[in-house]
Amino acid sequence: MRTLTRITALIVIVLALASCAKKEDRITSPNEIRVAFLADAKRLIPMLATDTASSGITGWVFNGLTKYDKDIKITGDLAESWDVSPDGLVITFHLRKGVKWHDGAPFTSADVLFTYNTIRDPKVATPYSDAYGPIDKVEAPDDYTVKVTYKRPFAPALEAWGMNVIPKHLLEGKDINTDPFNRHPIGTGPYKFKEWITGQKIVLEAYDDYFEGRPKLDRFVARIIPDQATTFLELKAGGIDVQDLTPVQYSRQTSDKEFTDTFNKFKYPAFAYTYLGYNLTDPKFKDKKVRQAISYAINTKSMIDGVLLGLGTTLTGPFPPESWAYNKEVKGYPYDPEKAKALLAEAGWKDTNGDGIVDKGGKPLSFTILLNQGNEQRMKAGEIIQQDLRKVGVDVKLKSLEWQALLHDFIDKRNFEAIILGWSLSRDPDPYDIWYSKKTKEGEFNFVGYNNPEVDRLMIEGRETFDMEKRKEIYHKIHAILSEDAPYTFLYVPAELPALHKRFKGVKVAPIGIWYNFKDWYVPKDKAEWYK
Repeated sequence: MRTLTRITALIVIVLALASCAKKEDRITSPNEIRVAFLADAKRLIPMLATDTASSGITGWVFNGLTKYDKDIKITGDLAESWDVSPDGLVITFHLRKGVKWHDGAPFTSADVLFTYNTIRDPKVATPYSDAYGPIDKVEAPDDYTVKVTYKRPFAPALEAWGMNVIPKHLLEGKDINTDPFNRHPIGTGPYKFKEWITGQKIVLEAYDDYFEGRPKLDRFVARIIPDQATTFLELKAGGIDVQDLTPVQYSRQTSDKEFTDTFNKFKYPAFAYTYLGYNLTDPKFKDKKVRQAISYAINTKSMIDGVLLGLGTTLTGPFPPESWAYNKEVKGYPYDPEKAKALLAEAGWKDTNGDGIVDKGGKPLSFTILLNQGNEQRMKAGEIIQQDLRKVGVDVKLKSLEWQALLHDFIDKRNFEAIILGWSLSRDPDPYDIWYSKKTKEGEFNFVGYNNPEVDRLMIEGRETFDMEKRKEIYHKIHAILSEDAPYTFLYVPAELPALHKRFKGVKVAPIGIWYNFKDWYVPKDKAEWYK
């Protein structure tokens, strides 16, 4: 744990750096981009990269057959085109020719088939084993054709084949759960792996033979800085080039002339949400009325105003307002502490000894919320939750943990009472991996243990329905049921608030954000052009 002295020394050093040199003089390699990760990566084989840091690297090293374009429409990646049979049961992908792995080996349909067979291998610890849906068979009739036959219609099929492809010639016969490839990946993407210094940085270099052309920036450097305040100091000091600002930073700390002369700020809705999740195997949370009471007791509007400074929206269920699956008729849980008290009483929780905390069977309603270290936004949200629940007689403690410890020792092991986390969502609303009752194995995403047969049935029906209006009706029902069941208290949808050094040109905001064309970002050689 850092001492106060070490933190103070770090701040002094960073501020000193900021004051003694021009920002362009502190940029030692202007044709690279340096980003900050709050946590180190875990594993860099895509199907095992379930955390944000890991996927933040694999996304530049690997490709899928498909991807989303700037307008959130599916387009080709390693597949240059595809045909779909009239009944929707057969998709034939036509692969790009001339694509090479970073070691020079050719990419072929054998790699796609190997990736599919690997992700479906029960020995592989991936939460994505069902991502491809009800497939009957996958065939590779030649080196550049992949034919996928489904047992039943599968609406998210094209998005599912965006899963990054891994190289057969390097991983066949290996245990990918533990193979050293996890720390030295070789892909087909725009950047190739160079080095990983644990707890410090991961460095990628531009791939000269990338099939869409060499990226214009030479390097992508991810620095591990597990604290948002320190990251912000590094941004201003020239130690990193881009940061997702906190609402306080965006609204109150980045309006001075020095910052606006050096950085561009962007704002757009995140396709993500933050939630308070409950371990549904814990006796305290098995009663739906308790979870509903907690949801009524939390003032999410106050949280958005106080924590996000208004830069976010309320959330009533598993789909954000930007999703076509969002059910606007669901009202969620407006702040109502009296309703919360009444529901607790109905569930048998009453203050029988006058200590201000409700109890049942002689035990107080008390629990600990886990959070990841360095995320001040979630910590502030936790403090508001703690205060709000104290008003209705619920005792809450907060405990922050280093991300990898939180992930491995608590989330994966389901060793928690409640937890504040967030989901970055797929553009297709299929929520199967998060909510299906059997997706509760270690490393899978239904770690709260939600189980509702009707939601299971609807999710499968949604996957097998191509008609958009019918599919929308299905997801609207799922939205309503999950809101009613309250396995999470759905807190808010934050805004994306990136700040980026002005030397990077070619950056364009689109419905999908700013990173979709990162390969084409460039830095003018003439420094006089940097700040225009």
